[in-house]
Amino acid sequence: MHAYADDALGDLDAVGLRQALAARQVSIPEVVEAAIARTRSVDPRLNAVATDCFERARTEALNPRGGFFAGIPTYIKDNSDLAGLPTGQGTDAFVPRPAKRDGDFARMFLATGVIPLGKTQLSEYGFSAVAEHPRIGPVRSPWSTDHTAGASSAGSAALVAAGAVPLAHANDGGGSIRIPAAVNGLVGLKPTRGRVPQDPLFRQMPVRLVCDGVVTRTVRDTAAFVREAEKVYRNLSLAPVGDVTRPSRARRRVAVVTEGIGVRAAPEVEELTRQTAELIESLGHHVEWIPQPVPASFKDDFLTYWGMLASGVVTTGRMEHGRSWDRSRLDRFTLGLHRHCRRHLAGLPGVIVRLKRSARMAEELATSYDVILTPTVALETPEVGWLDPMQDYDTVLERLLQWVAFTPLQNATGAPAISLPLATTAAGLPQGMMLSAGHGREALLLELAYELEAARPWPLLRDA
Repeated sequence: MHAYADDALGDLDAVGLRQALAARQVSIPEVVEAAIARTRSVDPRLNAVATDCFERARTEALNPRGGFFAGIPTYIKDNSDLAGLPTGQGTDAFVPRPAKRDGDFARMFLATGVIPLGKTQLSEYGFSAVAEHPRIGPVRSPWSTDHTAGASSAGSAALVAAGAVPLAHANDGGGSIRIPAAVNGLVGLKPTRGRVPQDPLFRQMPVRLVCDGVVTRTVRDTAAFVREAEKVYRNLSLAPVGDVTRPSRARRRVAVVTEGIGVRAAPEVEELTRQTAELIESLGHHVEWIPQPVPASFKDDFLTYWGMLASGVVTTGRMEHGRSWDRSRLDRFTLGLHRHCRRHLAGLPGVIVRLKRSARMAEELATSYDVILTPTVALETPEVGWLDPMQDYDTVLERLLQWVAFTPLQNATGAPAISLPLATTAAGLPQGMMLSAGHGREALLLELAYELEAARPWPLLRDA
């Protein structure tokens, strides 16, 4: 299911659309109107939009902000504040009120010139890798509506893949940019910790797992987002990424890992990873297969910390949301994570120490290899319902850990990682491949991503 049409959006990415606007081939009101029409055509099946602000977008299109992305339509994920719209966090546990002001990420994103059309669905508080809401239903992949769109940035990825908008906001606390990118045939970069501004909720964590970014259809759109974000917000503790527009001539040392955190990749996924490694080697890079370098304790530590975040939601909900808070309306997966944390509360200080130390391990690995190649997820994309959060918690957790076995590491270490749609399963669905690098080395990842995009171009959904 897609919305590509012979309209003002065409099949252009955000950079191409900006060029068309600059050449006056299309106008900003035409582009915004086309994105609204496309959203309306696909959302009844995809279930990707949490709330819209179409009239506001039409008004803004008549007097847009400046910036590189001036007039480019987009969406904000519904766990970040956008003034005037409610922030629902993917849950029915409270009645959200319109935000009084833009959050820190939205403020930066809007400064690049984008025009938001609304907010997108996510899993409850972003805890699960699928967005399947007990009341309103699942967010579905436009590649196959029988399959999940991944999560937690499910709605954003579904709309970009379907051609409704060229890029959309996503954030990532355990893979939530990279996983939906992987299953929807998109580019998804999780930046280095601190590269992009964050809302206070994410900044205040003892281990700052969450990073904000975008999902796009092309490497150049992702590179342009990072470049433009840096013009608005510059973290002086990180070397700038700058304007990355092409591959590097440098040949890299690439390690390949197909053993996830506690599980091996499925045979088909492992074979697709091997084919990607062969492509990289054919381009002149040095490729070496290595065992999983992550300590065995990491899986349990990350799960306990994840449970701590859920427990924080459960225990502070009444204080945060007042009388509208209803804990009984949380899904069973969130409540299960809360119980898991309560059972392991005594070990939490040690968990936090070990997760922080993982950054040292990652940097030591980066002295031997420039890039680590893994599959983004360990299994093929599951069908809707396989990870339904209202099922038995232990069942959902076991399945989730089988699937999400590669992405959490970079959230703990703070290092950058990018998922690229370099593979396709026998069933015809996208299967993302992930490249990660040392702290602050987004430019290296983008350069290699450009090279791989040119060597193995991925199709738009309309052409698949």
